[in-house]
Amino acid sequence: MRMFCIFFFGLIVAGGELKAELPWIRISDDGKGFVESETDRPFVPWGFNYDRDTQGQLIEDYWVDQWQTVEEDFQEMKSLGANVVRVHLQFGAFMETATSPRQQSLEQLKRLLDLAERTGLYLNLTGLGCYHKQDVPPWYDLLGESERWDAQAAFWQAIAKVCTDSSVVFCYDLMNEPVVTGGDKRRDDWLGAGFGGKHFVQFISLDRKGRVRHEVAQSWIEKLVAAIRQVDSRHLITVGMVHWSLDRPGLTSGFVPDKVSDKLDFLSVHIYPESGKLDEATETLRAFAAVGKPVVIEEIFPLKCKVSELETFIIDSRSHASGWFGFYWGTPPKELDPSRSIGEAITRQWLELFQAMSVKDPAAVQ
Repeated sequence: MRMFCIFFFGLIVAGGELKAELPWIRISDDGKGFVESETDRPFVPWGFNYDRDTQGQLIEDYWVDQWQTVEEDFQEMKSLGANVVRVHLQFGAFMETATSPRQQSLEQLKRLLDLAERTGLYLNLTGLGCYHKQDVPPWYDLLGESERWDAQAAFWQAIAKVCTDSSVVFCYDLMNEPVVTGGDKRRDDWLGAGFGGKHFVQFISLDRKGRVRHEVAQSWIEKLVAAIRQVDSRHLITVGMVHWSLDRPGLTSGFVPDKVSDKLDFLSVHIYPESGKLDEATETLRAFAAVGKPVVIEEIFPLKCKVSELETFIIDSRSHASGWFGFYWGTPPKELDPSRSIGEAITRQWLELFQAMSVKDPAAVQ
């Protein structure tokens, strides 16, 4: 990993004018990162999770009636130095039944693709979200494991049909933080514990039935990848893994990186470094990178450490990571008042750091 910042992103031509079409992105020939398909110019994902607004609304809650807000937020993320936006798509917003997608949502997705291209931003489309439990279709939770996987495959095939010819899609992320149940007792809920009123962790099985956990995860990945590849053979595919996916004593997800990565183009891990424990976070990242595929830190934020420590971790992580995604919740730094709350102070510091690092001379972080 030799290059880090937006000088290499290939989104802007001479004079600052946006290209008519963003270059397609693929894995580099050495398997260590990403490049533009036609030019082989290195591409380093440096972006934001655009997972909610300041009111906690998900994008599907406002992307019809408040489309101007989405446009303004994309412009702001671009101005802060991002080149990719991670958008979280909810299953219930896109599927009318287990086999029939909602055409209105697919049309709105097309509109988002167009906006991203006009803004000069790639999209990481993360799917199958059930973040607001009240929005999950009751019929979906009543499906058995096999039928639920079929419905998830139908979701991804519908999304891929819309996106197959669009170079603006950087990747498909099959699910945010999936988990295979670990105990012998059957679960009664597909969703993990809530955090801030949202359920980011989701189980792909309720009953392990004696199966090896990573084999369940691998079968699930293979099914969804096959569904996508029936209509889209080009876009990159990944899964947003929690950092405790490694096969270590204690809490694990079942998505062991070296055992489930065969059908994935690159690995995505969510890491929130802890103050005074940056070495532990780096060691986790190193273990993901040991698989031999590019690794993107798909979620990072000073949730458990100082902003200065996060900067140190990001710089130190360049030897193992090929991209980074922070968070943007719709409020630019100039509108965040540190005197109002600790949250605003931290978010402002984070956004200022993100912008500063996006324009830094790459030679300074070699």
